[in-house]
Amino acid sequence: MRAVLAVDVGSSGVRAALYDVRARPLRISEVRNRYALVTGGDGGSETDAEKLMRVVERSIGEALAGAPRVDVLGVGVSTFWHGLLGADEGGRPVTPLYLWSDTRAAADAERLRRRLDAEGVRQRNGCPVHATYWPAKLAWLRRERPELWRRRTLWLSFGDLLFMRLFGRLGTSLSMASGTGLFRLDEMAWDGALLRELRIDPESLPTISESERGLSTRHRRMWPRLAEVPWFHALGDGALANLGSGCTTPRRRALTIGTSAAVRVMHRAPGRSPIPPGLWRYRLDARRLITGGALSAGGNVREWLERSFSVNRGALERALRAAEPGSHGLTVLPHLAGERGPGYAPNALGAIAGLTLATSAMDVARAGVEAMTVEVARVNRMLDQGAPRAGVLVASGGAVLGSPAWMQLLADATGTPVGAGRAREASSRGAAVFALERLGLAPADAATTVASRWFRPRPESAAPFAAIEARQVALYRDLISEPHDLDPPT
Repeated sequence: MRAVLAVDVGSSGVRAALYDVRARPLRISEVRNRYALVTGGDGGSETDAEKLMRVVERSIGEALAGAPRVDVLGVGVSTFWHGLLGADEGGRPVTPLYLWSDTRAAADAERLRRRLDAEGVRQRNGCPVHATYWPAKLAWLRRERPELWRRRTLWLSFGDLLFMRLFGRLGTSLSMASGTGLFRLDEMAWDGALLRELRIDPESLPTISESERGLSTRHRRMWPRLAEVPWFHALGDGALANLGSGCTTPRRRALTIGTSAAVRVMHRAPGRSPIPPGLWRYRLDARRLITGGALSAGGNVREWLERSFSVNRGALERALRAAEPGSHGLTVLPHLAGERGPGYAPNALGAIAGLTLATSAMDVARAGVEAMTVEVARVNRMLDQGAPRAGVLVASGGAVLGSPAWMQLLADATGTPVGAGRAREASSRGAAVFALERLGLAPADAATTVASRWFRPRPESAAPFAAIEARQVALYRDLISEPHDLDPPT
C-alpha cells in the first residue's frame, strides 16, 4: 500500500497518521500525544519548543511503527498559525514558543495601532494589529528582551524550527508567513515598512519554500523510510481544515471548534477585494486564500464551564437539547482567553450577568455555550459581506463533533445547515490532501468530504438567539469597548 504521512501540531496535542492515496486515514497508524502549555495570570501562553520537538518526533515514529509495510511517498505538515519563537543561528531556541493565545503584547499592539495605519496594515497583510500576531509580540519582546536585538536572532514559527532541525535549512511556507502579520499577501513578500518599524533584519526571517528532501543524519537514522521522500513545508492548520473537510468553494464554509473556534471560506487568488471588518485573510498557497474570523473561545471555555461548575458533560448535552436558548435569563461574554475576534478588544475578559438566587450551575454552563454559538454566528454573518452566503457549514474538531446538541444550536443561530464532517481531524486530512496534490496523486474527490449527519436550522430558535445576541452586544459595549460592526441582526 502507498500512503502519505500527515503530521498535525495543534494547540494542545500532536497527531500523526498515514493516509492512503484516496486521502483515507489508516487507523492502525493514528497517533495523538498531548503536550503541556504554560499559562499565567499575566496573559502568558507558551510552551517549550524543545519538548514539543520531542513530542513530534515520538509521534512520527509511533505512526510509522503502526504501519511498518506501507510505502510512504511524502509528508504533509500542519501547524498552528501565529506561534513565534526566537532562535540562534544554529536553530537553538532563545525564547519560549509564544502561542496565539498569549496576550502579554496587548499594550504594545495598542501603541502600534496609534503609530501605524492599522487598517492599511490589515488590508495589505491580512492580519489586524493585535497581540495574536508577530508585530505586537516582537514589539513586546524588544521592550522586555532588548538583548535579542543586540545579536542575530532568527524569528520562526514552530514549523520553521522543525524543518530547520530536519534539513538544516531555514525556510517557511507562504501559508505560515501569511499568518504572521508581517507578510504582504498580494506581493507574497515580507513587509519592509513593518520590519523597519520593528527593527527586524529581513535576514532573520525564513525564505519562502515549498518542500525539502534529504533528512539530517540523525533523523535519517530515526526514520529511514522518510529519508529521501519530499516533505512539504508546514501550512496553517486553519487553511488545511478547509481543504481536509472539502470546504474549497465560497458556498461551503469550514467551521472548526477545537481549543478555539473559527469560520473560514476558501477562495482563489488574487484576493484584492477588501477584507470585511473583524475578519482576517491568509494564504493556503499561491493559488488559494482563506478569509475568516477566529474566536479565542471554543472547547477551552466549554471545558472550563464543566470543570468550574462541576457540570457533567452528558447532563449538559441533554440540557442544551431540551431547553429553549436564553431561557436561563443570563448573558455571558465568553472571552476567558481574551478576544481575537470579532472585536479584537485587547482588554476583553469574560463576564456573567443576570445571576439570581434561582440560577443553577447548569444555567451558567448552558449560557456559556450559547454565548460562544452567538459569536460563531456573528463571524459567519460578517463573512457574508465579502463572500456569497454560505449554503452549508461543515464542522470539524473534537469539541463540536462530540456534541450534537451544540451542532443543532449552531445551525439555529446561523440559520444555515451544519454538517458533521466525516474528517474528524480536518487539518490532519488537509495536510495529507495537500501532499497528495503536490505529488500528483490526489484523486478528483480527495478534497470532498460528506457529512455524516446534518443539522437543519429550527425557525422557532431564531428569535431567542437574536435576543441573546442583543443582550450580549449591549454587555460587551458596557464592559469592554465599542466593537467592530457588532450590531445585533435586524
